Amino acid sequence: MSLFRDDGVVLRTQKLGEADRIITLLTRQHGRVRAVARGVRRTKSKFGARLEPFSHVDVQFFSRGEELVSRHLALCTQVETITPYGSRIVDDYGRYTAATAMLETAERFTENEGEPAVQQYLLLIGALRTLATGEHDSPLVLDAFLLRSLSVNGYAPSFGDCAKCGIPGPNRFFSVQTGGALCPDCRVPGSVVPSPETLVLLGALLSGDWETADATEPRHAREGSGLVAAYVQWHLERGLRSLRYVDR
Repeated sequence: MSLFRDDGVVLRTQKLGEADRIITLLTRQHGRVRAVARGVRRTKSKFGARLEPFSHVDVQFFSRGEELVSRHLALCTQVETITPYGSRIVDDYGRYTAATAMLETAERFTENEGEPAVQQYLLLIGALRTLATGEHDSPLVLDAFLLRSLSVNGYAPSFGDCAKCGIPGPNRFFSVQTGGALCPDCRVPGSVVPSPETLVLLGALLSGDWETADATEPRHAREGSGLVAAYVQWHLERGLRSLRYVDR
Protein backbone atom coordinates (compact mmCIF):
# COMPACT_ATOMS: atom_id res chain seq x y z
CA MET A 1 0.00 0.00 0.00
CA SER A 2 1.47 3.36 -1.01
CA LEU A 3 0.52 7.05 -1.04
CA PHE A 4 1.49 9.32 -3.92
CA ARG A 5 1.02 13.05 -4.36
CA ASP A 6 1.18 14.92 -7.65
CA ASP A 7 -0.37 17.87 -9.40
CA GLY A 8 -2.17 17.46 -12.69
CA VAL A 9 -4.88 18.54 -15.10
CA VAL A 10 -8.16 16.63 -15.32
CA LEU A 11 -8.48 15.39 -18.91
CA ARG A 12 -11.61 13.28 -18.73
CA THR A 13 -14.12 11.71 -16.37
CA GLN A 14 -16.21 8.54 -16.68
CA LYS A 15 -19.10 7.36 -14.55
CA LEU A 16 -18.45 4.29 -12.42
CA GLY A 17 -21.25 2.61 -10.50
CA GLU A 18 -23.86 4.79 -8.85
CA ALA A 19 -21.70 7.48 -7.28
CA ASP A 20 -18.06 7.06 -8.38
CA ARG A 21 -16.01 8.29 -11.31
CA ILE A 22 -12.84 7.24 -13.11
CA ILE A 23 -10.70 10.36 -13.48
CA THR A 24 -8.03 10.64 -16.18
CA LEU A 25 -5.33 13.21 -15.38
CA LEU A 26 -2.09 14.36 -16.96
CA THR A 27 0.27 14.73 -14.01
CA ARG A 28 3.63 16.40 -13.64
CA GLN A 29 5.62 13.43 -12.33
CA HIS A 30 3.70 10.36 -13.50
CA GLY A 31 2.33 11.33 -16.91
CA ARG A 32 -1.17 10.14 -17.67
CA VAL A 33 -2.90 8.51 -14.72
CA ARG A 34 -6.35 6.99 -14.27
CA ALA A 35 -7.78 6.76 -10.78
CA VAL A 36 -11.10 6.16 -9.05
CA ALA A 37 -12.75 8.99 -7.13
CA ARG A 38 -15.26 7.45 -4.74
CA GLY A 39 -18.59 9.15 -4.11
CA VAL A 40 -17.84 12.28 -6.15
CA ARG A 41 -21.21 12.17 -7.91
CA ARG A 42 -23.08 12.57 -4.66
CA THR A 43 -24.32 16.08 -3.88
CA LYS A 44 -22.51 16.02 -0.52
CA SER A 45 -19.14 15.09 -2.02
CA LYS A 46 -16.30 17.19 -0.58
CA PHE A 47 -14.24 17.36 -3.76
CA GLY A 48 -16.44 16.23 -6.66
CA ALA A 49 -16.55 19.71 -8.21
CA ARG A 50 -12.74 19.92 -8.09
CA LEU A 51 -12.35 16.91 -10.38
CA GLU A 52 -13.92 18.37 -13.50
CA PRO A 53 -12.15 18.65 -16.90
CA PHE A 54 -9.78 21.65 -17.28
CA SER A 55 -9.12 21.80 -13.51
CA HIS A 56 -5.51 22.09 -12.34
CA VAL A 57 -5.38 20.20 -9.06
CA ASP A 58 -3.11 18.78 -6.39
CA VAL A 59 -4.08 15.14 -5.83
CA GLN A 60 -3.21 12.48 -3.30
CA PHE A 61 -3.47 8.92 -4.61
CA PHE A 62 -3.71 5.65 -2.71
CA SER A 63 -2.27 2.65 -4.58
CA ARG A 64 -2.30 -1.02 -3.69
CA GLY A 65 1.27 -1.55 -4.88
CA GLU A 66 4.57 0.28 -4.92
CA GLU A 67 3.78 1.93 -8.27
CA LEU A 68 1.06 4.49 -8.88
CA VAL A 69 0.11 2.92 -12.23
CA SER A 70 -0.54 -0.82 -12.03
CA ARG A 71 -3.25 -3.35 -12.87
CA HIS A 72 -5.45 -1.92 -10.13
CA LEU A 73 -6.64 1.66 -10.45
CA ALA A 74 -5.41 3.96 -7.72
CA LEU A 75 -7.84 5.93 -5.55
CA CYS A 76 -8.07 9.72 -5.35
CA THR A 77 -8.15 10.28 -1.60
CA GLN A 78 -7.57 14.03 -1.42
CA VAL A 79 -7.88 16.88 -3.93
CA GLU A 80 -6.99 20.57 -3.68
CA THR A 81 -7.66 23.06 -6.46
CA ILE A 82 -4.62 24.91 -7.79
CA THR A 83 -6.36 26.81 -10.60
CA PRO A 84 -9.99 26.29 -11.72
CA TYR A 85 -9.45 26.99 -15.41
CA GLY A 86 -12.83 25.49 -16.23
CA SER A 87 -14.71 28.33 -14.56
CA ARG A 88 -13.25 30.77 -17.12
CA ILE A 89 -13.53 28.43 -20.10
CA VAL A 90 -16.90 26.68 -20.05
CA ASP A 91 -19.00 29.85 -20.43
CA ASP A 92 -17.45 30.70 -23.82
CA TYR A 93 -18.05 28.34 -26.76
CA GLY A 94 -14.79 29.19 -28.55
CA ARG A 95 -12.66 28.68 -25.47
CA TYR A 96 -14.52 25.54 -24.45
CA THR A 97 -14.16 23.76 -27.80
CA ALA A 98 -10.50 24.78 -28.12
CA ALA A 99 -9.75 23.58 -24.58
CA THR A 100 -11.56 20.29 -25.23
CA ALA A 101 -9.35 19.71 -28.28
CA MET A 102 -6.29 20.44 -26.13
CA LEU A 103 -7.30 17.84 -23.54
CA GLU A 104 -7.88 15.23 -26.23
CA THR A 105 -4.52 16.03 -27.83
CA ALA A 106 -2.69 15.74 -24.50
CA GLU A 107 -4.31 12.38 -23.84
CA ARG A 108 -3.48 11.05 -27.30
CA PHE A 109 0.18 12.08 -27.01
CA THR A 110 0.52 10.36 -23.60
CA GLU A 111 -0.85 6.91 -24.37
CA ASN A 112 1.59 5.10 -22.06
CA GLU A 113 0.16 5.50 -18.58
CA GLY A 114 2.66 6.25 -15.84
CA GLU A 115 5.32 7.51 -18.26
CA PRO A 116 6.41 11.09 -17.35
CA ALA A 117 5.61 13.71 -20.01
CA VAL A 118 6.70 16.92 -18.32
CA GLN A 119 6.93 19.03 -21.49
CA GLN A 120 3.44 17.99 -22.59
CA TYR A 121 2.14 18.74 -19.11
CA LEU A 122 3.71 22.21 -19.02
CA LEU A 123 2.42 22.95 -22.53
CA LEU A 124 -1.11 22.08 -21.47
CA ILE A 125 -0.95 24.21 -18.32
CA GLY A 126 0.37 27.17 -20.30
CA ALA A 127 -2.23 26.79 -23.05
CA LEU A 128 -5.15 26.57 -20.60
CA ARG A 129 -3.86 29.61 -18.73
CA THR A 130 -3.56 31.62 -21.95
CA LEU A 131 -6.98 30.47 -23.12
CA ALA A 132 -8.62 31.36 -19.81
CA THR A 133 -7.24 34.92 -19.87
CA GLY A 134 -8.61 35.57 -23.37
CA GLU A 135 -5.53 37.55 -24.40
CA HIS A 136 -5.33 35.77 -27.80
CA ASP A 137 -7.94 34.32 -30.15
CA SER A 138 -8.92 30.80 -29.14
CA PRO A 139 -8.13 29.16 -32.53
CA LEU A 140 -4.64 30.68 -32.50
CA VAL A 141 -3.98 29.40 -28.97
CA LEU A 142 -5.18 25.94 -29.99
CA ASP A 143 -3.03 25.85 -33.13
CA ALA A 144 0.02 27.00 -31.14
CA PHE A 145 -0.61 24.21 -28.63
CA LEU A 146 -1.01 21.59 -31.36
CA LEU A 147 2.18 22.65 -33.14
CA ARG A 148 4.22 22.67 -29.94
CA SER A 149 2.78 19.33 -28.88
CA LEU A 150 3.91 17.90 -32.21
CA SER A 151 7.32 19.44 -31.67
CA VAL A 152 7.94 18.06 -28.16
CA ASN A 153 6.88 14.62 -29.39
CA GLY A 154 9.40 14.68 -32.24
CA TYR A 155 7.17 15.77 -35.14
CA ALA A 156 8.08 19.45 -35.50
CA PRO A 157 7.07 20.73 -38.96
CA SER A 158 9.18 23.14 -40.98
CA PHE A 159 7.58 26.34 -42.20
CA GLY A 160 10.65 27.95 -43.75
CA ASP A 161 13.60 25.75 -44.72
CA CYS A 162 12.93 22.78 -46.97
CA ALA A 163 12.01 19.74 -44.88
CA LYS A 164 13.88 17.39 -47.25
CA CYS A 165 17.07 19.12 -48.40
CA GLY A 166 17.26 21.97 -45.88
CA ILE A 167 17.54 24.77 -48.41
CA PRO A 168 16.78 28.07 -46.64
CA GLY A 169 13.25 29.43 -46.97
CA PRO A 170 10.86 30.79 -47.62
CA ASN A 171 9.65 27.84 -49.68
CA ARG A 172 6.21 27.90 -51.25
CA PHE A 173 5.16 24.23 -51.23
CA PHE A 174 3.91 22.33 -48.19
CA SER A 175 3.51 18.59 -47.62
CA VAL A 176 2.07 17.06 -44.47
CA GLN A 177 3.59 13.66 -45.23
CA THR A 178 7.08 15.04 -45.85
CA GLY A 179 7.31 17.25 -42.80
CA GLY A 180 6.39 20.76 -43.92
CA ALA A 181 7.72 23.31 -46.37
CA LEU A 182 9.39 22.07 -49.56
CA CYS A 183 11.48 23.70 -52.27
CA PRO A 184 10.52 23.25 -55.97
CA ASP A 185 13.13 20.49 -56.43
CA CYS A 186 11.80 18.47 -53.48
CA ARG A 187 8.11 18.95 -54.16
CA VAL A 188 6.13 15.71 -53.89
CA PRO A 189 2.70 14.73 -55.27
CA GLY A 190 -0.08 16.05 -53.06
CA SER A 191 1.83 19.16 -51.99
CA VAL A 192 -0.23 22.30 -51.45
CA VAL A 193 0.69 25.93 -52.00
CA PRO A 194 -0.47 27.96 -48.98
CA SER A 195 -0.10 31.71 -48.93
CA PRO A 196 3.26 32.99 -47.65
CA GLU A 197 1.43 34.79 -44.85
CA THR A 198 -0.02 31.49 -43.63
CA LEU A 199 3.41 29.89 -43.34
CA VAL A 200 4.70 32.97 -41.51
CA LEU A 201 1.78 32.67 -39.08
CA LEU A 202 2.42 28.99 -38.39
CA GLY A 203 6.10 29.65 -37.82
CA ALA A 204 5.17 32.42 -35.38
CA LEU A 205 2.79 30.15 -33.46
CA LEU A 206 5.44 27.46 -33.18
CA SER A 207 8.07 29.91 -31.93
CA GLY A 208 5.77 31.96 -29.68
CA ASP A 209 5.85 35.18 -31.70
CA TRP A 210 2.41 36.42 -30.63
CA GLU A 211 2.91 39.92 -32.01
CA THR A 212 3.05 38.46 -35.53
CA ALA A 213 0.31 35.90 -34.86
CA ASP A 214 -2.18 38.42 -33.46
CA ALA A 215 -1.73 40.68 -36.49
CA THR A 216 -2.62 37.92 -38.98
CA GLU A 217 -5.71 38.24 -41.16
CA PRO A 218 -8.54 35.78 -40.39
CA ARG A 219 -8.32 34.12 -43.83
CA HIS A 220 -4.68 33.20 -43.24
CA ALA A 221 -5.51 31.94 -39.74
CA ARG A 222 -8.23 29.68 -41.17
CA GLU A 223 -5.89 28.32 -43.84
CA GLY A 224 -3.25 27.69 -41.18
CA SER A 225 -5.74 25.84 -38.99
CA GLY A 226 -6.50 23.49 -41.87
CA LEU A 227 -2.82 22.68 -42.32
CA VAL A 228 -2.33 22.14 -38.59
CA ALA A 229 -5.35 19.81 -38.38
CA ALA A 230 -4.08 17.78 -41.35
CA TYR A 231 -0.59 17.56 -39.85
CA VAL A 232 -1.91 16.40 -36.47
CA GLN A 233 -4.18 13.84 -38.09
CA TRP A 234 -1.30 12.42 -40.13
CA HIS A 235 0.95 11.89 -37.12
CA LEU A 236 -1.75 10.63 -34.76
CA GLU A 237 -2.99 8.32 -37.54
CA ARG A 238 -6.56 9.41 -36.91
CA GLY A 239 -8.17 12.78 -36.41
CA LEU A 240 -9.10 14.50 -33.19
CA ARG A 241 -12.86 14.17 -32.76
CA SER A 242 -13.13 17.45 -30.89
CA LEU A 243 -11.54 19.50 -33.71
CA ARG A 244 -14.74 19.37 -35.76
CA TYR A 245 -16.52 21.44 -33.09
CA VAL A 246 -13.87 24.16 -32.77
CA ASP A 247 -15.17 27.61 -33.64
CA ARG A 248 -12.85 28.85 -36.41
